[in-house]
Amino acid sequence: MHHLNCGLIELKLAPATAGVDTMSFEGYGAAFGNIDAYGDVIEPGAFASYLADVQAGKQNWPAMLLQHGGYGMTAEDMTPIGIWTSLAEDGKGLKVAGKLADTPRGKEIYGLMKMTPRPAIDGLSIGYIAKEWEPRSKPDDPRRRLKRIDLVEISPVTFPANGKARVDQVKSGLSIREAEKALREVGFSQRKPQIILADGFKAIPRRDRRGFRRTGGDHSP
Repeated sequence: MHHLNCGLIELKLAPATAGVDTMSFEGYGAAFGNIDAYGDVIEPGAFASYLADVQAGKQNWPAMLLQHGGYGMTAEDMTPIGIWTSLAEDGKGLKVAGKLADTPRGKEIYGLMKMTPRPAIDGLSIGYIAKEWEPRSKPDDPRRRLKRIDLVEISPVTFPANGKARVDQVKSGLSIREAEKALREVGFSQRKPQIILADGFKAIPRRDRRGFRRTGGDHSP
């Protein structure tokens, strides 16, 4: 699965109705026609087949996770923080609307989105599977032109897209060996990464977790 970050372009929070805040918002999960940092570009219409299947009940709606579910090492990481209520393509990209859950995490994220003078969380990132693409035919062409995409999840994220296109991409899909290497590079000893990947961070003493920080990058196979 690949990830693509996009700023919450024209982020709008739904007004409270009869004094009740619905904790709803809308923005863009992806933008069309922009070459991302890894050389891919999403073509208009790339989501059309998936969206039609969602409406027909042939595909599941994408999950709403936080930060792509983190490392997915705990049940909380993979617990949704809300639901997506609307998905549609327009001239800019994939326009989405969602509703955060009335839970501590949902309320926290909504509060961060509402902060002034600027939101503390102002990014969205899609987790997707590329189904059809056109590879580069000329040196100056994008690496891939993505023609058909199936969504898996859409996450509010801390870091929005960069550059004037406000689109960035971080690809996931680490192998076990790559994950072990990455953990060793941030300071864990030879055996610790194997323990972490098998049983999660709770399996190691808290003192050994100091200094660990999450890093990003392209870890695609």
